[in-house]
Amino acid sequence: MASVTGISVRMGSVSCNRKQTLVIGSRILNTKSSFFPVTGRSFPSLKSRRFQVSCAAKPETVNKVCKIVRKQLALPDDSAVTGESKFAALGADSLDTVEIVMGLEEEFGISVEEESAQSITTVQEAADMIEKLMEKSV
Repeated sequence: MASVTGISVRMGSVSCNRKQTLVIGSRILNTKSSFFPVTGRSFPSLKSRRFQVSCAAKPETVNKVCKIVRKQLALPDDSAVTGESKFAALGADSLDTVEIVMGLEEEFGISVEEESAQSITTVQEAADMIEKLMEKSV
């Protein structure tokens, strides 16, 4: 699954797999994040803007994070916790967020730096960070 940060742009062919290969037209980029300028007549209002294309975390990772968030916040199993769920909207304060991060570290066998932990606000951000850290450790 590929996502574009910034403004949504419709492209002919964009795909992303576990190796995070990005295919744009006939050009292949093997990278986590790709930056490419948009110029030309087809997007005049976007001229010289930059976009970041990145892959979202695997659904299994997001589901594990949802389960940990439910447990740490003592939410019922049927509560709506998705990748878009914000910790604050689920009732988490700063101490709860620290406990969530500690639970994630324990579950996934990773270590999260304090700066990274403070920037996590949603389940999806947590899942993306986990996969990035797990990838670095391999």
